Amino acid sequence: MTEPITSRHNPRIKLAAKLRDRRGRREQQRIVIDGLREIGRALDAGVEFIEVFVCEASVSAEGRALQQRLEGTECDVVLVNPSVLEKIAYGDRSDGIVAVAKTPSADLTGLAIHDQMLVAVLENVEKPGNVGAILRSADAAGVSAVIVADAGTDPYNPNSIRASAGTIFSMPLATCSGAEALAWLRQHAFQIFATRIDGAVDYTSVRYAGRSAVVLGSEADGISSIWQSDDITSVQLPMRGIGDSLNVSVTAAVLFYEALRQREM
Repeated sequence: MTEPITSRHNPRIKLAAKLRDRRGRREQQRIVIDGLREIGRALDAGVEFIEVFVCEASVSAEGRALQQRLEGTECDVVLVNPSVLEKIAYGDRSDGIVAVAKTPSADLTGLAIHDQMLVAVLENVEKPGNVGAILRSADAAGVSAVIVADAGTDPYNPNSIRASAGTIFSMPLATCSGAEALAWLRQHAFQIFATRIDGAVDYTSVRYAGRSAVVLGSEADGISSIWQSDDITSVQLPMRGIGDSLNVSVTAAVLFYEALRQREM
């Protein structure tokens, strides 16, 4: 364990603080993880930790147990004071531990293919909270993998990690362009269901059997025209009120659980 850091201007702290922004994460190829649950799930998933900042004055008994686990890895565990931790923690929540990890690989070639695979494709979903919520629902409903296409937000945004409750680290995940995602799905013979406000069929009228993919679009613009083709089925959720659509994370949860219901019949 290194000497405690007490200055917010320490170069190591400045670098860690930059990870709150997408540019900093991209340049350093690192992510910041805040929260005991999220750090623990990343550790369980085999994420490669680089350094962990600990404010012993703020750590709970649960946090101390996690600290001991982290001290058993090859990452650096660095003691800091509350002011320093506040600079690198995300938002107003800190459990006394903030971790820096290597950005997990997110390549299409890393996704394992199987016959009963259900994939979610998120095209240009802009709000990190929605990305995280979709990942959490995907984990709960047994979705096989999530593809983030033409990313409107970095899937490893700290708010995405928080909204996913750390499930982002155990969910097979890939990032690519929309065209690459579509080509990959066709290459592996997936049936594709694209969600649209003006979808041709009700979401319960199709069979999410075998290799299936559900495509969800941005909050503002929906999905792009590349998902309009004879081999793609457009589906919709019925809207009985004055609104014309649901939040994309709610739509995702409805579709995932319909697919789960069908697959368990």
